[in-house]
Amino acid sequence: MAERRLCLLLILLLILHSISLLHPAVAEILFEETFDDGWRDRWVISDWKRSEGKAGTFKHTVGKWSGDPDDKGIQTHNDAKHFAISAKIPEFSNKNRMLVVQYSVKFEQDIECGGGYIKLLSGYVNQNKFGGDTPYSLMFGPDICGTQTKNLHVIVSYQGQNYPIRKDLQCETDKLTHFYTFILRPDATYSVLVDNRERESGSTYTDWDILPPRKIKDVHAKKPADWDDREYIDDPDDVKPEGYDSIPAEIPDPKAKKPDDWDEDEDEDGIWRAPRIPNPAYKGPWKPKKIKNPSYKGKWKTPWINNPEFEDDPDLYVLKPIKYVGIEVWQVKAGSVFDNILICDDPQYAKKLVEDYLTNSREAEKEAFEEAEKVRRAREEEEAQRARKEGERRRERDQQRNRRHRRRHDPRDYLDDYHDEL
Repeated sequence: MAERRLCLLLILLLILHSISLLHPAVAEILFEETFDDGWRDRWVISDWKRSEGKAGTFKHTVGKWSGDPDDKGIQTHNDAKHFAISAKIPEFSNKNRMLVVQYSVKFEQDIECGGGYIKLLSGYVNQNKFGGDTPYSLMFGPDICGTQTKNLHVIVSYQGQNYPIRKDLQCETDKLTHFYTFILRPDATYSVLVDNRERESGSTYTDWDILPPRKIKDVHAKKPADWDDREYIDDPDDVKPEGYDSIPAEIPDPKAKKPDDWDEDEDEDGIWRAPRIPNPAYKGPWKPKKIKNPSYKGKWKTPWINNPEFEDDPDLYVLKPIKYVGIEVWQVKAGSVFDNILICDDPQYAKKLVEDYLTNSREAEKEAFEEAEKVRRAREEEEAQRARKEGERRRERDQQRNRRHRRRHDPRDYLDDYHDEL
């Protein structure tokens, strides 16, 4: 009986262990903001640049078009301004855990030049003075300027210095909502996703210039004297055909004929000779044919060696403990809607949120955008018609004034007055 109980206990432990492998930990949502009606209690709008008249404000709105009329975000308001807002969150560290940062942004405006990124902040931050000079641990998101700059920033802070990702990442520039996701893992690998599609991935060791490289080329290495890097060599058994060098490069044109009026007896013409043409039998200077080199070792390459300046940091991926999330951008034209900010340790949870939006709201948003575009084009055409009509009326008034002016100064008017006097 005791043996049976022990066997059942072991089976139960194995089952529990299997479950723990499938679900190693419960996902933790560190911060999630969808900007419902209580959002102002969680966020602080900074006074940074306000005394200079350069601070913009935020509107709580769905924007001009939306896939869900109840899904509001915060939208930058006032052109050519600085925007800064932040929320305090429970302090957390990503040491030995996954970090997932995700949010959505919609550029309703023709942004021209400006940012659409968010920041994670560490230490104490005076939220009323949060601004562009406030240190941050992570900056992530789009930065657009003109038609050339469409950057997707991923900047991490390490020992007080900011390091941008070395890769050229591009953001979306249309006027629909897009989700940006950054995943940082305990093995120092990362992924960047846009609308759940991986845009880039790699390692913090190689894609940021934080630490010196592990390996460097050996500048003192030299190719061995016996290294044969000739892939092909002359065939030593190939022999030049007999008489090959006697073949002329040019020959007289066999089709040429002496002109009928050519007189070889006269001094003017002289002896007629056929013009010379390339000899089709001539193959150029003889060269032996090429064969594979049996001693070929491949192209010699400088070997890689361990970098003596490299000192590993197993906590390279670890950010300073995060205490705030913020939006701090400058925009020439305002109108960007920020929403759906998420900080967690579960990529699947983040993925599900994006999937839900793409499934339930994307098509409705596209339709709303297209309808708004129709209204905008109709309004612009109406304004253009009014402008054309006003221009025509203005030209007609000018023509009438010119005719009256010419009539007033017509010489015949004076003749009429003279005849009246007579």
